[in-house]
Amino acid sequence: MYDNKTPSQQLADYILKNLKKGYTLDSLRFSLVSQGYSKISVENAIELANKKLAEHIQPIKEKPTITYKIIKDDDEPVIVEPKKESFWDKVFG
Repeated sequence: MYDNKTPSQQLADYILKNLKKGYTLDSLRFSLVSQGYSKISVENAIELANKKLAEHIQPIKEKPTITYKIIKDDDEPVIVEPKKESFWDKVFG
């Protein structure tokens, strides 16, 4: 009956279970601190829960590109790549 998990692991499991139920991370953080858990132990448990979640996420293999197709009545589609504007052009342009 006794679980050999550390208190941090138990809190991380609690956080994961309640995230699946739809609770927000901020509400869980507030709830656990108001129940008497220290902020440090709650933050450590959140970090552990994030690591457990990250194990199940597939990494993005490539960066998606945006293309636009301009279709005219009589011609074939023309593919246009968007112009990459530099940060300074956006600020001062």
